[in-house]
Amino acid sequence: MTADAGLPDTLRDLPVWTPDARELADLELLLAGAYRPLTGFLGSFDTAMVIAGGRLADGTPWPVPVTLAVPKELTGQERVVLQDPEGVPLAVLRVAEAWQDPTTQGWRLAGSLEALRAPAHGPFHRLRRRPDEVEAVEGPVLAVATREFLHRKQLGQLRQVAERLGAHVLVLPMLSGEHDESLVRALLGVRRELPEGTRIIPVPLPDRGDDPERDVLLHAHIAAAYGATHLLADREIEGSAVPVVVPEPWAYDADVEVWRPVARIEPDHVQAELTAERLGELLDAGEPVPDWFTPPAVAAELALARPPKHSRGITVFFTGLSGSGKSTVARGLADALVERGGRTVTLLDGDVVRRMLSAGLTFSRADRDANIRRIGFVAAEITRHGGVAICAPIAPYAATRAEVRRMVSVSGDFVLVHVATPLEECERRDRKGLYAKARAGLIPEFTGISDPYEAPADADLTLDTSTMTPDEAVGRVLEVLVDGGWVRPQ
Repeated sequence: MTADAGLPDTLRDLPVWTPDARELADLELLLAGAYRPLTGFLGSFDTAMVIAGGRLADGTPWPVPVTLAVPKELTGQERVVLQDPEGVPLAVLRVAEAWQDPTTQGWRLAGSLEALRAPAHGPFHRLRRRPDEVEAVEGPVLAVATREFLHRKQLGQLRQVAERLGAHVLVLPMLSGEHDESLVRALLGVRRELPEGTRIIPVPLPDRGDDPERDVLLHAHIAAAYGATHLLADREIEGSAVPVVVPEPWAYDADVEVWRPVARIEPDHVQAELTAERLGELLDAGEPVPDWFTPPAVAAELALARPPKHSRGITVFFTGLSGSGKSTVARGLADALVERGGRTVTLLDGDVVRRMLSAGLTFSRADRDANIRRIGFVAAEITRHGGVAICAPIAPYAATRAEVRRMVSVSGDFVLVHVATPLEECERRDRKGLYAKARAGLIPEFTGISDPYEAPADADLTLDTSTMTPDEAVGRVLEVLVDGGWVRPQ
């Protein structure tokens, strides 16, 4: 694929590539200068040195690999245009090295970047700033890089540390694609409780989940690029780009009903903190979050980010061999939920999807994966808007099912139902004669005969429709949904 006609003539014939979400975030931060001293994606030697010791090959401290994965056919190119998911060209990568990752065996490109235009996607883009667009201030600057909501405890600790340092405050919400809007709105909602002059600058930085200490080191690098002199964090880290400040322990003083340092509270007046598990239970049940724990503006955003289970979007994903009965059970479940009322239900049955959404795809492994990804994309959108998506494809491959689970779980819940009816029974039921044709070699790559079915190890429910009626199978699924809180009991 070559670059579009909106580019200068000298770039129109170059190949284009759309990085994944994390690489796009890295690209934006590289172009903005927030990853300085990096000017592009890392090569094999730099990457190996960073992984081994947290330093580039020249000895410069750098905590995490910043690499670009590409298909093998791009490894022979000298320049590649990098674009966003909407096809907007963002930069030209001047390839210095094409290398194969020894861990994943995937191909990667390294090299410097030439900016074409600033990325213009994502929530609260108007609040984003390049480091060189942020006005410098006199004196210390205390940065807070956070993916979590700031509750009364964290707000008090932040004010205390900022006052002790005599520092301006810079809050850097780390956008990861999950509840970004709620996080930023919550921070804006508690601006009155932050020190005067606090600046809030969203930073696109998906969670790598690799190493918490290296995450803090990366946050320190980004904070330094934005002019911070200190970083507030929950752990002490050596070798960071700016000093890391760990606040003293705080707790809620039930006697005077305020949050304050633990050292100033009588031991028998310390109220137990609301745990993450208990907070999740309150939100799942639709119960109010107590005011002593968090400001009302934050509580409102928590409820939006994690709606009660009975109104939260959910995908119920059936998988099983052809003829296993998954479509029958899925249709029965859809009818049962519609009869109960209170939820918007969409049935994405395998055969119907093949005709309407995936027409033209073959039954090769690549096309079957593409079919499941399309189902997953639609299901994720239904889930994001609070609906119930019921899917009933064969979905034989574990990796693709896991990909769908990840897509859906960004904005809702996912329940996997394995309809594990034995192959012999599926063949006996075969009204279309597909199994007979597959055994005769007339249908290549047929699941269960000439192509494998990878039984899920992560199913939330397993059914065998050879030992139960369709109504009984539907009842079993409903039990899981009711027990999980997604459907109200009758």
